[in-house]
Amino acid sequence: MTSHLLLLVFFAACVAAVLAALQKDDRAGQLRLALYIAGGFIGTALVLGWVLFPFPL
Repeated sequence: MTSHLLLLVFFAACVAAVLAALQKDDRAGQLRLALYIAGGFIGTALVLGWVLFPFPL
């Protein structure tokens, strides 16, 4: 598991699961919130990566 994208998805899923478990009491609400958080995390990372791609170090 050396791909940055796979590590990002794994980290986003773990963080989203913990945050959703802390925020919601019912399983359906936890799942919905976890998917929303993970999607936002991954989407933001992909957009920022795409925007910053033309600027090498």
